[in-house]
Formats: sequence, C-alpha cells, structure tokens
Amino acid sequence: MRTPIWLFDLDNTLHNASAHIFPHINSAMTAYIERHLRVDTAEANRLRMHYWQRYGATLLGLIRHHGTDPAHFLAETHRFDRLHDMLVFDRALRHRLRQLPGRKIVFSNGPGAYARAVLNLMGVERCFDDVFAVEEMGLQPKPQTAAFRRLLIAHRLDPRRCVLVEDSLENLHAAKRLGMKTVWISRTAGRPHYVDMQLGSVLQLPRKATRLGLSR
Repeated sequence: MRTPIWLFDLDNTLHNASAHIFPHINSAMTAYIERHLRVDTAEANRLRMHYWQRYGATLLGLIRHHGTDPAHFLAETHRFDRLHDMLVFDRALRHRLRQLPGRKIVFSNGPGAYARAVLNLMGVERCFDDVFAVEEMGLQPKPQTAAFRRLLIAHRLDPRRCVLVEDSLENLHAAKRLGMKTVWISRTAGRPHYVDMQLGSVLQLPRKATRLGLSR
C-alpha cells in the first residue's frame, strides 16, 4: 500500500464533542423543531430522536416529512456564541497530526462552517487538505454508502489507500466494506472484526500507524 489518505471524523475523534457541543446541538435541534413544527418540547425531542434513529440524521426526517430547508436548519442548530469555551481537545493534536505521513481529509457529518470553525479554533486547519462535510455528501451522511462514494469521486481516491479514523462503529463498518483500513477511537472493550486498530486517543496514531501495514 502506498502512502495512505487519512480520513478523519471530527466530533469525538479530533475533539471531545460529548462534553459541551453535542448537548448544545441536541438542545438547538429540539428548539428548532418546537418553533418550526409548533409542537411542545417533549414531542420535539421525540421527533428529533425518531428521525435520527430511522434515517441516520434528524435533518433527513425533517426534510422528508416537513419540507425543512437544510441550509437554514444546519445554520440555526450549529450556532455557537462562545464555541472556543466549549471545545475540549488536546493541545498536542497539531503536532501529532503533522507527524502522520500522507494526505489528511476531515470527513464529517456536521456542516462545513461548523467543522472549519472547530478546526480553526484548535489550530489544526492547515493540517488538512479538505473538509468534506454533510453538504458535500448531498445530505446523505455516514454510514450511507453514498457519502463515501461522493468523497471518493470528488477526490479521486482508491478506497484501498484510505484509512478512516472514527469513533462510530457503524461508519467504520461501512468503510471496511468498501476496502478501507479502519481505526476506532474508543476506550470501549471488545474490538469488532472490521476494525483494524483501536486507540484510546487519536494522539496515539502517529506512533501506532505502522501496525496498519502502511507504507511511507
């Protein structure tokens, strides 16, 4: 295998989104549904979860059943007054990413403006060749095959040269079916067969990358 192309998820892979950012987004989505569908909080929260479980993204259910404008939804639900105060990440990230050979692309189900803002605040935006966000996926998020196909076509990539670094097992499973190498960022016990490597932190990747059988 030649020098790899690294595909990095953003939330809970490059930074800890569960601490502050995900709760904020979930609340913003519930509030958005309340306002635009004119339902109470309990029903809005039920719809948010229902559509996420059924379609893989709340937005897809809102588009299909309520004609929601995707650009407006993404902008309103990813609005942060003090994003820098909500970010939880390791300051060594930029140094570790620079140690990793090969092209690097952020492959995120979040909107592009949000992803770029996070990368900028973490000081790692120059480490990546591109941000491939949900808009570029045609609003068909991971783990849908269409999301991966759009990325591969847009960047003319051979999946056998790609390594997906993710916290989501569903996304890793989809990547493996396409022939990619997979790295699971998780401290959970029990590595599935479709995961080539499990790491507790993305910071370990440069030191462990050779175990994937990759060439420099």
